[in-house]
Amino acid sequence: MKRLYIYITALVSLFTACSEEGLDVLDVEVPEGYALSAGTSTIFLNSSKAYDSPADWVTETYNTRFNRGDKLYDDMRTSSNGYGGGLGPVYAGYSCGSCHSNAGRTKPAGWADHGSGPYGFTSALIYVTRKNGAFFQGYGRVIHDQSIYGVSAEGKLKVEWKYETFSFPDGETYELAAPTYTITDWYKGDISPDDLFCTVRIPLRHVGMGQIMALDPNEIEALARRSNYPEYGISGRCNYISERGVKCLGVSGNKAQHADLTVELGFSSDMGVTNSRYPEEICEGQLQMSEGSMMGLLYDRLDVSTEDMENVDLYMQSLGVPARRDVNDPVVKRGESKFYEAKCHLCHVTTLHTRPGGSTLLNGTRLPWLGSQTIHPYSDFLLHDMGSEIMGVGLNDNYVSGLAAGNEWRTTPLWGIGLQERVNGHTYFLHDGRARNFVEAIMWHGGEGEASKNLFRNMPKEDRDAIVTFLKSL
Repeated sequence: MKRLYIYITALVSLFTACSEEGLDVLDVEVPEGYALSAGTSTIFLNSSKAYDSPADWVTETYNTRFNRGDKLYDDMRTSSNGYGGGLGPVYAGYSCGSCHSNAGRTKPAGWADHGSGPYGFTSALIYVTRKNGAFFQGYGRVIHDQSIYGVSAEGKLKVEWKYETFSFPDGETYELAAPTYTITDWYKGDISPDDLFCTVRIPLRHVGMGQIMALDPNEIEALARRSNYPEYGISGRCNYISERGVKCLGVSGNKAQHADLTVELGFSSDMGVTNSRYPEEICEGQLQMSEGSMMGLLYDRLDVSTEDMENVDLYMQSLGVPARRDVNDPVVKRGESKFYEAKCHLCHVTTLHTRPGGSTLLNGTRLPWLGSQTIHPYSDFLLHDMGSEIMGVGLNDNYVSGLAAGNEWRTTPLWGIGLQERVNGHTYFLHDGRARNFVEAIMWHGGEGEASKNLFRNMPKEDRDAIVTFLKSL
């Protein structure tokens, strides 16, 4: 085992901040065959808890709060209004962990169950709009396909799959599956499919969320200014959104449509849990809200406190980031070389930095340990057009988020992706899980990803397989 010492000259700001908190800068021990992914937040776990374990800097000072946040994240909420209660009346998930099992991506129901079913749980968010971009009256941006007893779910998701087989130039075949989404069992009458855009998002991995919140915005904006590669059709741009009356750089979410981890929005929209930022029930204004006073489910107090939500925020930002594995393996090294040769790194940028002050949680607590770190998320956190038509659909979901058009998506961070099967038992990728493995995920790339996809497509099988092996090492 070799010992890597963090150079003090590179961590002056972090050292100062940590000294103010009465803590020491941590050295990082790097076992043979591993590589740091997130500086002092890197952990060396390959188990099902690889996404769901604290970084080493989570000392006794914050361990109690971390555990409280972990409990709130995972505990199943109920329709009672006591501790752990407040679920519904309509909802998409019964806890954070129901959709983010082990802080990862719960296996989506779109494949096995073909949607919600009468009682099924999708572990997905179902976004709907009119074709002119407006919301439907009596609904919001998300269809809540679950509900407590005595209340109607807003609708149920149905997924149909179309399959098509393709070939690489060397003759090896692969299959893509294109989903068609429809909504059935609308709670207040059918909405015409002719006026409906529907898109499904399965949960993101909660890997490196603290580092994402601590990203240096100047570095991201500089990437946007120089990420213009006309020879490959690549030109990334930032998403800017307004939250709490402030214009911010978006970094989280499938379309970089959020500047924070949306803990308050998650409690409200995903679980129907009222809080200080969203004090109204998620189905406020629906007809069933006034029928029988919602069976006595309206309360004068909020379901979750700001302090509890900040503990969840702390938990998510304090999670360790799994180190890269097998970095000295010859096939992994070959795959890494081919990853660059296919120009994947132009969007999946390997190295970024966090700002000196680290991040600040939703109620003002600072996490200076996340500051001044060199990290390897394999993302530029910029928007790219991915929407070239494939199988009649492509990756354009027609859903606008901030400045992001339907065909634009934030570059997905790849750190931890190789452990998803071990953590969550599946290899469904992309925003809606349509890709069943790494090869399918690559071959769905269109628009600005077209050049890299074609470079990958025209490589010998040994090189394509090596790239997959490299991705599994991340």
